[in-house]
Amino acid sequence: MVTMETAELETDLSLFKYDNLEQLPSRYRDLEEDERTERIEAALAELDDDVVILGHNYQRREIVEHADFVGDSYQLSKEAANADAEYVIFGGVTFMAESADIITDDDQTVILPSMEASCPMAGMAEALQVDAAWAKITEAAPDEDIIPITYMNSYADLKAFCASHGGLVCTSSNAHKAFEYAFEKGDKVLFLPDKHLGENTAHRLDMADETVEWDPWDPDGKDAAAVVDNDIILWNGYCQVHERFRVDHLEEVRESNPDAKVIVHPECRREVVEAADKAGSTATICETIENADPGDTWAIGTEIHLTNHLQRWHPEVNVVPLCGDACMDCNAMRQIDPNYLTWVLEELCAGRERNVIEVAPEEKEMAGLALERMLEI
Repeated sequence: MVTMETAELETDLSLFKYDNLEQLPSRYRDLEEDERTERIEAALAELDDDVVILGHNYQRREIVEHADFVGDSYQLSKEAANADAEYVIFGGVTFMAESADIITDDDQTVILPSMEASCPMAGMAEALQVDAAWAKITEAAPDEDIIPITYMNSYADLKAFCASHGGLVCTSSNAHKAFEYAFEKGDKVLFLPDKHLGENTAHRLDMADETVEWDPWDPDGKDAAAVVDNDIILWNGYCQVHERFRVDHLEEVRESNPDAKVIVHPECRREVVEAADKAGSTATICETIENADPGDTWAIGTEIHLTNHLQRWHPEVNVVPLCGDACMDCNAMRQIDPNYLTWVLEELCAGRERNVIEVAPEEKEMAGLALERMLEI
């Protein structure tokens, strides 16, 4: 039997959709930062307005310092769509680059510096698994309309799946609105792939008692007939970074600094969100620190690079990582090494496109529909 642990260690099968998987040439692997920065800046000067670089909030400093825009995944895709650049280089992970390809113009090309940058949580809801689960769940409730919702942190094929079954996409900011939309259209919700965001959203809607977890990794688990007795079915997926946070971390922060406030991402466990002073998306976390009074202390429960950025950007505020030295970075984001950025930029200068992300036309159309439904709410 494939378990969650073994599945996380396997290569993400979604990458095989792309036939241009390329590794970093050896001559780029040992670049010193000064040389690399000089070469990146030279390439950007040559490419000028033909390229726009997007840097996700969770990216390392050496990436975001070269980015034209820094933000969360969907915000960055919108910036790319509004740009006139022929090339969009996404300093993020695969599903983010796919979203950018979905909403940008056909004459824009999206490039992911490293094709190894694949979100583990997105990989926890593969199309074959979802198809199999959907068949069982809908068979167990033939007279009820089940509306699938996928978090933005998912691959294009899952977004397309949701659209084809009357569902939509959501972000961490509008998940509650997506749930409300789904219950207006149908009887039950299947939420993928992040169970913690789903549970936190159910609590927000006072529907905590109506949730159940579907574990695709355990074929001997709850049977579908029992699952469909509930109104909200949560897929057993999670973010490896955010699941690490514990209530103990909040207690330790407050013990060492009684004046500290804690803000966490809603991908965290329910008990962590309940114990925090505030919960919200990366945009909300950034806005909270921007609006904090000088001298305030905020402990942040999210990916460590964003915490580090906020420390640099707002030195007047005491910004600390919620779990101290135990906080981890995102393994997938780490794959966007600045040496890869140097490589893809210099290749563009030479007229060669590397690591292009291109969603298949039919999948792109349906995934776009799922996004359109999100925008309607």
